[in-house]
Amino acid sequence: MSSKVLEIKNLLMQFGGLKAVNDVSLDIHESQITALIGPNGAGKTTFFNCLTGVYTPTSGDINIIPPGKKLIRANGLKPNKITEIGLARTFQNIRLFQNMTVLENVMIGRHAVTNAGVLGAIFNGKKTKEEEKKIIHDSHEILKVMNLEKFANEFASNLPYGAQRLLEIARALATDPFLLLLDEPAAGMNPQETIELIGTIEKLKHEFNLSILLIEHDMHLVMNLSDMCYVMDYGRLIAKGTPEETANNPTVIKAYLGEDF
Repeated sequence: MSSKVLEIKNLLMQFGGLKAVNDVSLDIHESQITALIGPNGAGKTTFFNCLTGVYTPTSGDINIIPPGKKLIRANGLKPNKITEIGLARTFQNIRLFQNMTVLENVMIGRHAVTNAGVLGAIFNGKKTKEEEKKIIHDSHEILKVMNLEKFANEFASNLPYGAQRLLEIARALATDPFLLLLDEPAAGMNPQETIELIGTIEKLKHEFNLSILLIEHDMHLVMNLSDMCYVMDYGRLIAKGTPEETANNPTVIKAYLGEDF
């Protein structure tokens, strides 16, 4: 089995008397696509928020292992530090800069991992100018991969809904992650857009050498895309296995109230 890039041990996120994430342990392996599924309110997005520094977990360990580097204990790190380490995420509710162009949205992601710094930006030195050219070039390349290049100079607000979803992924890719966290990437997409998204995520995995963790309700996407599947209900993990094993697990079927996978 490939090496681990993320190791979660006994994670607890408590809000007063509510244990939104309750003793969750899981591993994400390099170059794998892992799905985290469960009914609404199961704690999946809260779990993502713990991983990305939005919340500091009540207890437990979040260990990030960048490929070829030493383990980093990420509990309590701020979101920008998590991004610098190499984790990037999208959101269930689209959070684009609607009044900026598609290209500018991706450039913002790229700026998060540049080196010229504040003084360079103020004095606009040679290093900053060279870096800005590279940011523009790299951003265009990401848009090409995502089939969004034709929208480069459009305002994000003018994009079709499915393209806005893809732009969120493009902006996350711009931070040069090794682990990409996708929170319901197919939400609101029609069946054809979902089929195309499956192909896009597969392509990104190989082209950018990514490990991917996704939250998703669309079981067609989960079954066709993921290597491993974890299931949450009421804050706890209730199952793990291949997508096929998970779909046939009686506990999982019961949690989904008999939903036909």
